[in-house]
Order: sequence, then structure tokens, then C-alpha cells
Amino acid sequence: MDYWSSIITALGCLCGCACAILAFAVYKLGVIYQFFHKAESKSPRHGGESVAEVLRSHGVKFVFTLVGGHISPILVACEKLGIRIVDTRHEATAVFAADAVARMSGTVGVAAVTAGPGLTNTVTAVKNAQMAESPLLLIGGAAATLLQGRGALQDIDQLSLFRPLCKFCASVRTVREIVPVLRKAIAVAQSGTPGPVFVEFPIDTLYPYHLVEKEFAVKNAPKGLVGKAIAWYLQNHLNNLFAGAWEPQDTSPLPVQIPTATDQQVQQCVELVSRAKKPVILLGSQATLPPTPAEKIRAALESLGIPCFLGGMARGMLGRDSGLHIRQNRRDALKEADLVILAGTVCDFRLSYGRVLSRRSRIIAVNRDRSQLLKNSDMFWKPTVAIQGDAGSFLLRLSEGLKGHRCPPDWPQSLKEGDLAKEKANREKAAERTERHLNPLRVLHRAEELMAEDSIIVADGGDFVGSAAYIMRPRGPLRWLDPGAFGTLGVGGGFALGAKLCRPESEVWIVYGDGSLGYSVAEFDTFTRHKTPVIALVGNDACWSQISREQVPILGSNVACGLAFTDYHVVADGYGGKGYLIGREEEGRLDEVIGKAQQECRQGRAVLLNVLIGKTNFRDGSISV
Repeated sequence: MDYWSSIITALGCLCGCACAILAFAVYKLGVIYQFFHKAESKSPRHGGESVAEVLRSHGVKFVFTLVGGHISPILVACEKLGIRIVDTRHEATAVFAADAVARMSGTVGVAAVTAGPGLTNTVTAVKNAQMAESPLLLIGGAAATLLQGRGALQDIDQLSLFRPLCKFCASVRTVREIVPVLRKAIAVAQSGTPGPVFVEFPIDTLYPYHLVEKEFAVKNAPKGLVGKAIAWYLQNHLNNLFAGAWEPQDTSPLPVQIPTATDQQVQQCVELVSRAKKPVILLGSQATLPPTPAEKIRAALESLGIPCFLGGMARGMLGRDSGLHIRQNRRDALKEADLVILAGTVCDFRLSYGRVLSRRSRIIAVNRDRSQLLKNSDMFWKPTVAIQGDAGSFLLRLSEGLKGHRCPPDWPQSLKEGDLAKEKANREKAAERTERHLNPLRVLHRAEELMAEDSIIVADGGDFVGSAAYIMRPRGPLRWLDPGAFGTLGVGGGFALGAKLCRPESEVWIVYGDGSLGYSVAEFDTFTRHKTPVIALVGNDACWSQISREQVPILGSNVACGLAFTDYHVVADGYGGKGYLIGREEEGRLDEVIGKAQQECRQGRAVLLNVLIGKTNFRDGSISV
């Protein structure tokens, strides 16, 4: 009896497992779903239309791309819905442009590129967006769902490549998934600590039923059980791809989750600030993120009266000539300070990993990302209060809690005096004559004085741009764009393109080194075709100077650091822009040439100022690694 019971039990288990496997297979193949949601085989609609509808519902105005057949339906559908398609000469530029739009508009930036090499070309730009905390949607083409892993054109495992770089990665497997997957991706990109997300679209999820059917169709009538099974599988797969594809779906934005400080944390900080005699605020890019408008943050900082050091996108937050904005001698100020507020600022290499902070100082750290909030706190510094929350809204609440209280005025005044003395010394150095060509500091000072009040400055380079950071003063919030912590070269063309599209009335300047220019000089073609005139100021010293300055004295060789005094202005002319060469002979006409460049720009032409510069010791001792 026990024997037969065991046999029956085993058979029951086998039947149960077989039923479970069958049910799972039926679910995965979408057989049950297709009973309730039919595929409209005669419909001319395609998945690209669903992508465009979601993007429009989320307020997306621009999609940056380098065209490819895998993604053509998305681009065509977006154009029909009034979303501007801006095609660039390199996929990295498309992502950099989307990054700039994300930073300046407060919405998600969008780039769409084709499969395989189109996507691998974006890796550096996506990593830069991750480290700069830019909410970015990268749309990628992919091989057809049934052909992935079978040797299709440009087919690689794209998700594994982007998972370490993105907050969210997904591959759309049916047309009906497009809307929910995109809505989730865009919400994730903007929630918490913003960052890039990646969604890949196999080509058969984007084209109409009748075209996909041609690829899946069995050419000859199937013979035998195996042939009929394959034919059924292919037809079922096709029907499942399009089942329920055109049923109405909600395309509106999902809620964005943003961490904020608690009332108790804010009150604790109010008490610390009210007792401080020498407080300092270090404001990072994260403080400019939505939902708090930059103008409100500026008002809060002015109400507090605390001297501020501004970095990244926060440069310009207090305008050009604020008495609270301290630009020089940061290390000395931090040694004296009795309270330091790190508002979206990270203790990485930019703050010597926290070693520049005095152990006597009380430290309030505010950051959306916990790992960035406590970076190196186990070694070189300790926060008095650590708040995982939004820096911008925190500053507003801190200001409200301290109404009627202001920082003792002699403290910011003393720091400002040091500022003015350092800037006077910089001007004196700018007046020195270099051995050959122009003094780069003089060039930067003249550009700074002459650029329009609404100017946006894009920084892309090493030595020349490092000098510009000391000299050029953004006129307002969100008017300075640099790569961020990753230190990426090549952002200039894309950042300037995105900035000009967001602020078409503004004068957009790219400050290039002659090395970094090589990455995106071809985008002068993009500026011309898309009528986005910008001014590129190129410091041409025929050298990778930031590297050479250390390599030569330490290692005794200038190998791989030398360039040439190339005619970059001629390249700009060739791409439909206008180029000017400025050497020592044109030094007396420097202001006049800059004025001409501004006039050309107002008339719709992108301009490149190829400025031949000499060597100074202005940045001796600055690090390049």
C-alpha cells in the first residue's frame, strides 16, 4: 500500500510541476493576455508614437540624437508631436546636450541613439551625467526581440553595460510596455538623487505590425510537427508584441520622490547657526535642483548674510558682484570658520577629501545621496549634523527659522577684502607680457568684461579653463556649466547646444582649451544647421598644458603633450561658422574682435575665436590628477 501511495504522490507532484511549468510558459508567451487584448494587425500605428506621447506629456521639448534605423520611428513621431529633434555629429554630444537641458530646465533631458556602437559611444557622457547628478533619459535602439544573442547587426548586451551607470535600466519587450516603462524611468531619473536612466527598444517594438510581420512570417507552408510548432510560436510572438498596444494608457508624469530634512534637523541647525560668529556656506550643484527655484535660494542666502563659496552649477547664484560671494582663499576661510554648511557639496578631491575642514568647526552636511553625504567622514572629518535631504529646500527653511538674525557683518567683510586683494594680484599678472603670443589672463579678463549680462559660460578644458574659473563671473544662477566631478573633456559642444536651445536669447560662450576643442569642433556643423549660434573662445597654446606643467619637471619629458598652433578658425569657417585668429599682432584690436564676434552671433552665426596664448605661472602647483 505504501508503495502505490508513493507512486501516486510522485505522479501527482510531477503533474503539478508540469502544470506549473505549462502555466508559466503560457504566461510568458502571453497566450492568456491575448484572449482579452487583441493585436490590431491592420493598424498603421507604431511604438515610436507611444514614446513620443509620453515625452510630450512630461514636457520634453528636445530630443538629441545621431540618427539610426533602430530608432527612426521615435524621431519621426516626436517631430510630428512638436518635439524638436536635434541631431549632432557624435552620440556623446547628444548626451551632453541632454545633460545641459536637464540642468538648466529642471526637467529630464532626453537623448536617443541607435544600437551597439551608437550606445557605446555614449558611455563617458552617461557616466558624467551620473556623477553630476543630472536627470537624463537615454533611449537606445536594440536588435529585434527574437534575434538578440543570435548575431544580429549591432547586437550586444546593452543592459549589462549601462546598469553600473544608471539608476534604472529596462528593455521593452512588448509595445504595451512602452508607456509604463518610460513613465517609471523618467520618475526614477528625477527622484532622490537625480541621475541617468536607460531604456532600450528592440526594433520590433517600434515599427508597425505589417512591417514586423514581414520579418517574422514563415516563407513556406510549415511541414511536420516541428515546423508547425515553430510557425505557431512566431505568430504568437508577433501577436503578443502588439496585443493591447493601442488601448488608452495614462501618459502623465508619476510622482517624484525628493528627500527633505526633518523639522527637528532644521531646528538643530537653526540653533547652531544662531550661535556661530564665523559661519561659511559651501554651495554645490545639487542646491540648484528642483523643486526650489534658484531665485528663492538666492533670497534665502542674502537673508542669512553668511559668506558663500559657490561651485559647479551654483556659480552665479548670488550674481556677479555680491558681497557675500567669496571667490578666493577658500582654504584660509575654512581654517577660520567656526561653522561650515556643506549644502550639496561633497568632501571629495575638491575639498582634499575633507582635510581642508577644521576639526574645531561645527559642520552641517546636507545631501540627497547618503554615500556622498558622508564621503570620507570616516577618515578626515566628522559632521555635527548630517541630513540626507534636498539642499535647496533646506536653505529656505533655515532662512525662515533665522528671520531677524544675520551673520556678524565684519566676517564676510574681512573675507571680501582678501578676495579683492587676490583679484587685484590676478589683474596685475594679466598685465604682464608673455614671451610670445598673448597673456591668457588678459584675454580672459577682456572677455569677462565684454560678455553680455545674460551670458551663459560653458567650461571645457584644462589649464586655460582652470584660469577662467578664477576670472570669469557668471551673472546669475544656472549660467555656468562645467563637467562636474568626473572632469570630462569634450562637453563643450553639447553643453553649449543644450544651453542655447534652453535660453535662445542668451549669449552662450564656450571656453575651450585647444586640446578639448578637438573633441567637439565638428559640432560647429550642428550649430550652423540648427541655428544655435554660440561663441567659442579657444586658448591655443599648442599644448596639453595642465599635464605638461607637471610631467616635464617631474619626469623630464613633454611626450604626448605637444600640439600645434592649428588654424581652428578655418575649421569653423568650413562648418558654416565664422572664425577669427587673434595673435600678438591683433592684441590692440582684441576688444574690437570680441565685439565683432558678438555681432556675428546676434546675426545667427556661430563664432570661434582662435586665440594664440603664451605661458604664465598663474596656476603653478595646481593638480591634474
